[in-house]
Amino acid sequence: MNDTAQPDQKLSLFAAGMAAFLCALWGANTVAIKFSLLGMGPFTSAAVRFGISAGFLWAWAKVSGQSLKPAVGQLRPLLVNSLLFFVQLSLVYVGFTMTSASRGALLTNLQPFFLLFLAHFFLSGDRITWLKLIGLVLGFTGAACVLLDRYDSSRNLMAGDLLLLVSTVVWACSAAYTKHLVRSSSSIQIVFYQLLFAAPLFALGAPLWDAPMLTRIDSGIAAAIAFQVVLTTAFAFVAWTRLMQTYGAVALHSFVFLIPVSGVFLAAIILDEPMTRMILLALVLITAGILIVQFGQRRDMQAILPDGSHKR
Repeated sequence: MNDTAQPDQKLSLFAAGMAAFLCALWGANTVAIKFSLLGMGPFTSAAVRFGISAGFLWAWAKVSGQSLKPAVGQLRPLLVNSLLFFVQLSLVYVGFTMTSASRGALLTNLQPFFLLFLAHFFLSGDRITWLKLIGLVLGFTGAACVLLDRYDSSRNLMAGDLLLLVSTVVWACSAAYTKHLVRSSSSIQIVFYQLLFAAPLFALGAPLWDAPMLTRIDSGIAAAIAFQVVLTTAFAFVAWTRLMQTYGAVALHSFVFLIPVSGVFLAAIILDEPMTRMILLALVLITAGILIVQFGQRRDMQAILPDGSHKR
């Protein structure tokens, strides 16, 4: 069963504010991940986060009456998608042990550009127009600025950046795969099985990869995990899904540029990370690229006639 979108409804002031707030939360998530890694190993932190989050989504499905049982023949695609999710998040968590939250916020938000590139070749109806191409160039130029910013010559920094770049490519592949998966599975099923299968894999990997699994647990570490579980996974998923059902993806994705903005500035404020000129330039370029790509997608949607054909 697919989520039913109604993109024809005008975005209300409250809905716009909520969409902006959710995107700011997702930007802050990079800071929360980095902070939690100060006291927990990457696989340990991921196992705790996704294990508890799976419980929250299971409870939400029961309360809202949504079925988590996959349709006939859908368990295997859900498993494939879950494996991509595990690989992507493994790279993210390990990468964040080596690089900064602000750099991570910029590099992981290259996903729309990688997805656009993949969709051009593998998804029918998604083509790179000249406007989207400008957005792609700006986005990848911003990525180059991040990689060229060598405020710290540590090899770990470069390794962390590259791991996050690879994770973003895997995320784009997963998103492209999900576009096919949503035709026969609901969004809550997709996310729930991602969490359900990834959590035990992270738990199994923690004793092998993390050394040590725990270094300290205090109120700050607990708050960072709670933020990821309650706000950016459980609450944000439910709220974003409800907004998409009412207003559609095109209207909501106009706010995704706030994710890297929130991540970079909160990393500077909370973690005292350096906000260099190259990082600021990268933020401007990536944000502008996201906005231009979203504008191009909006124009493409407006050019589609009710019968599915395109305006001439």
